[in-house]
Amino acid sequence: MVRGLMEARATKLRMRKCRVAVLISGRGSNLRALLKAAQADDFSATIDLVVSERDSDGCVFARDAGIETRVIDDKINFETKLHEWLSSRSIELVCLAGFMPILSPSFVGVWRARILNIHPSLLPKLRGLDTHKRALAEGHKEHGCSVHIVTEKIDEGEVLEQARLTIKAGDSHEDLAARVLKLEHKIYPQALDKYARKIALY
Repeated sequence: MVRGLMEARATKLRMRKCRVAVLISGRGSNLRALLKAAQADDFSATIDLVVSERDSDGCVFARDAGIETRVIDDKINFETKLHEWLSSRSIELVCLAGFMPILSPSFVGVWRARILNIHPSLLPKLRGLDTHKRALAEGHKEHGCSVHIVTEKIDEGEVLEQARLTIKAGDSHEDLAARVLKLEHKIYPQALDKYARKIALY
């Protein structure tokens, strides 16, 4: 028992917080959830950089929260500049949070297993866009969201966390979107904490 306590203490001492960048495009609601979770002392990551391809409400929120925020509006050189910023800030993990541009296979390859995404469906179902409308049109009984590792193929990476809900009679796609978003705010911080913990332990 004493040995177990000593090992647990040693593990805690070895723990450091993983440096994370969040990529956004819009209002940044998942960014807010991640930032709130990261305030906890035992959360395994810090949000050190926010990057967007356009100025947005999410960028304003990040700046007001004291997070370094960069807008890269150069579509041609976006990934080159993004990589430079991530590297210069010693970023270890990237979280896509409502980030609309599709990252190229070459960029994903460089950051392999270091990019997470939150997708509004129960992957592998409903990859791609308009998931709420499609769930209703296809008569799905359940819907939800998934946190997954980003790979070269869209929405096909390993699923780390999922949350599901029952589709109600009379649900509109707006209803589903609102309810799923609440689930996203819950599981994205959970998934990041678990995944970053593996990196933070050394």
